[in-house]
Amino acid sequence: MAVPKLLSFCIFIFTVTTNPILTLSSSLETELLLTKIKPSLQASPQWTNLSLFKDPFVHVASIQLPSAGLFGELPRELGNNLLNGSVPTSIWNLCDRLVSFRVHANFLSGSVPQPALPNATCDKLEVLDFGHNMFSGDVPEFLTRFRSLKELDLGNNMFSGSIPEGIVGLSLEKLNLSYNNFTGVVPNFEGSKFGGNVFEGNSPGLCGGPLRGCTGSSGLSSGAIAGIVIGLMAGVVVLASLLIGYVQGKKRRNDDEEEYELEEGEDDENGGGEGKLILFQGGENLTLEDVLNATGQVMEKTSYGTVYKAKLSDGGTIVLRLLRDGSCKDRSSCLPVIKQLGRVRHENLIPLRAFYQGKRGEKLLIYDYLPNRNLFDLLHETRVGKPVLNWAKRHKIVLGIARGLAHLHTSLETPITHGNVRSKNVLVDDFFVARLTEFGLDKLMIPNVADEIVALSKAEGCKAPELQRMKKCNSRTDVYAFGILLLEILLGKKPGKARSGSYLDLPSLVKEAVLEETTMEVFDVEVLKGIRSPMEDGLVQALKLAMGCCAPVATVRPTMDEVVKQLEENRPRNRSALYSPTETRSEIGTPF
Repeated sequence: MAVPKLLSFCIFIFTVTTNPILTLSSSLETELLLTKIKPSLQASPQWTNLSLFKDPFVHVASIQLPSAGLFGELPRELGNNLLNGSVPTSIWNLCDRLVSFRVHANFLSGSVPQPALPNATCDKLEVLDFGHNMFSGDVPEFLTRFRSLKELDLGNNMFSGSIPEGIVGLSLEKLNLSYNNFTGVVPNFEGSKFGGNVFEGNSPGLCGGPLRGCTGSSGLSSGAIAGIVIGLMAGVVVLASLLIGYVQGKKRRNDDEEEYELEEGEDDENGGGEGKLILFQGGENLTLEDVLNATGQVMEKTSYGTVYKAKLSDGGTIVLRLLRDGSCKDRSSCLPVIKQLGRVRHENLIPLRAFYQGKRGEKLLIYDYLPNRNLFDLLHETRVGKPVLNWAKRHKIVLGIARGLAHLHTSLETPITHGNVRSKNVLVDDFFVARLTEFGLDKLMIPNVADEIVALSKAEGCKAPELQRMKKCNSRTDVYAFGILLLEILLGKKPGKARSGSYLDLPSLVKEAVLEETTMEVFDVEVLKGIRSPMEDGLVQALKLAMGCCAPVATVRPTMDEVVKQLEENRPRNRSALYSPTETRSEIGTPF
């Protein structure tokens, strides 16, 4: 009995029972039913052309094929589902006749099992596709014995360790090992037939081949080594000269900048001044008098300060964030952080325009006022007239958040961790452009106050499990908080403690739904509106990406650059004008 015929039978039964979850079985009852149905299948060819993958809401939940005597290829319908758990060792019992094994884009996890027979070679197997799952551990050596293998896809998993050297002995035509945690040296494929994209997105410890060169013995001749050493020495001399010039120039610029700052207000040491104002790009027209005479209205109170909406005398509006007395570090350690934050500019980040320190030590961070709603309210408010957030709009919002975080992590001379990623710290404008606020503020605070943010993150369900003190905050803890935020966007549920005292752990909610075969039911109903195929529209990929970001082990979480790439590659098809040139962004105005 061939697998495709058995699958066709199950599809026929589905059309009668409209059961959204199918179980393939080789039981005696199934055999008898198949015997009864088979003539009608032959007489009505249209039934045999039906395929599960054409209906996004039909998913294979389990496959039971004990002693079935099956032959042929495993059908493509087994891919693009939400299969979970580990792959059983018994799968290799089909090895002698298996031609293609594809379980792409599921929730399969654990290590790849060893065949029961130690010398199994799977002589007929040509395609092995484990891509876009959650497999972990080393790539088993036995795969290098599959000499007929032409396509091998292990991409977008959590594999680690080195890439087996024996893989070069296979006659591979297609290979994908990207976005894992491989380390070591890339095997030397004959003719360098695979480019860097095959290995991208792995650990920085992966080198060689089409990637960067590896350090260590190169096998070069002594003459070549001597030439390299002489060249390096000459380069060091040139580099030292450039560095000296750069340091001297930077010192002059810092001196000039310090003189410019003191012109904005009298030095505190003179005792009679009103404080000091430091201006950054976009805030050049703001004066000390503007700040001191602005009339404020409380917008938000936090454990570390109060946020005011302030009206200027000329009619403009700014946002003043007054940091709580005693919450901040002293001026000498605070000022370098303020200057670093003042240089950050990105379309998905709220820019710092100025900083004021009063004569009594009070500290004000000054931002643009943007009349936007925060993401938390957009997701959870029930007011009349609230815009409907379909998947296309939510995708644009989450992509903007990811780009802003990626800029902080990798695009600055000194990287910045956000430290407080949550939906209340994301502003969304009328074009669904997202902008992050409060990034890097923990670096201004004394340890005890900074740790209060960690406690808040725990209460709101977005604290990475390894983060106990804010000084341990890093890009990977930001990624975890982003994963929770992405789940909040997809599920439309508030993470953390509810008023009733119950605690909603979003990753556990998704895992439970996968185990109970109700994964599609966890999505917010607004997300599914207008979606024909959750796989083709990137919805399932986004859910898996969120779960990857929320991995308990920090080292297996993706970087924000990798998150951005995956979101860009899996945009929803029906996004209308959301990404058109005129509506990709709305300009950040300067109100003064």
